[in-house]
Amino acid sequence: MKTSDLVKCETFGFEETARDGTARAGVVTTTHGRIETPIFMPVGTLGTVKAMRPDQLRDEVEAQIILGNTYHLYLRPGLEVVELHGGLHEMMNWDRPILTDSGGYQVFSLEQLRTIEEDGVEFRDHLSGERHFFTPEKVIQIQEVLGSDIMMAFDECPPADASEAYMRESMARTTRWEKRCLEARTRSDCALFGILQGGTSEILRREHVEELCDLPFDGFAIGGLSVGEPSPAMYETVAFTTPMMPADKPRYLMGVGKPEDLVECIAGGVDMFDCVIPTRNARNGHCFTSRGTIKIRNAPYALDTDPLDPDCDCYTCNNFTRAYLRHLYKSREILASHLCSLHNLRYFLNLVRQARRAIVDGNFAEFRRQFYEQRHQDVPLH
Repeated sequence: MKTSDLVKCETFGFEETARDGTARAGVVTTTHGRIETPIFMPVGTLGTVKAMRPDQLRDEVEAQIILGNTYHLYLRPGLEVVELHGGLHEMMNWDRPILTDSGGYQVFSLEQLRTIEEDGVEFRDHLSGERHFFTPEKVIQIQEVLGSDIMMAFDECPPADASEAYMRESMARTTRWEKRCLEARTRSDCALFGILQGGTSEILRREHVEELCDLPFDGFAIGGLSVGEPSPAMYETVAFTTPMMPADKPRYLMGVGKPEDLVECIAGGVDMFDCVIPTRNARNGHCFTSRGTIKIRNAPYALDTDPLDPDCDCYTCNNFTRAYLRHLYKSREILASHLCSLHNLRYFLNLVRQARRAIVDGNFAEFRRQFYEQRHQDVPLH
């Protein structure tokens, strides 16, 4: 593979603007705008962040970038529909950056429905049972049709309990696939991130960093975490992996996580996060606040006229009480999912903004201590 022959993204850039210990703040530049890091990216798997309108994501949540999913959008509505609209941005009326997962995690989570080959993965559509075949080249082609600002390379995401022998085999295959992704890119306005695997082993992580991080990806993601390992193991893995990664490119931790995960992994040097937790938990009546997590269905909130979070400035907290939200949830009103999702997303985006401000001001350690103190938890020792 001659790097001089590869298509490069002409609209992408990253600049680290501040550092406090290993935590850092920066700016990512994409075709559809700038992103201030550290950042949390709401997940819009099917071209929509569940229960949220795009204007609310932009103006009330102040999301700077959202996610779509290659696997799910390929199956439904299908590339023909996306192409008719001119791309995913136009179809969902979103004028800010979009990152698309390659679908590797979804394909590999369907263990009973797929077969791994050197060329790619054959899988059965979980909706219709129809057979499909994903290759690295096809995954890039799909993401270019979507018009992703940041595309993810096709990788294998092995389970947390995979043997060392299988992990090495999987890493080698991922390396070969990711090189093919670089060669398959044709659009100079779509950035491409590589994905690092290796489980929780420092030796394996170092080996994969050495294999991939000299390749001309625009950024790198830490994959293969939040797949069943204990949180301390995830934090430790992040802490020894990020110093090995290029300092001049964004570091993205895939599929993470809870507020504590964000704070700890920002401390470990991560720039970008995504997770379905804010919206999924909201639909189940779990609301994240600066004082801990509220299960709004519980009886103590039936007569509680306080806002969800007295420290939150979102529309939900400014206008509605816990008692009203409990009533909506218990009545199975759609508005409950909307108001709780709006609050959770605003809380997550506020949390990373506060972390960024603390890094810039040089007091991240104090921010971290106060975060745990307010949530009535001890600061993790690691």
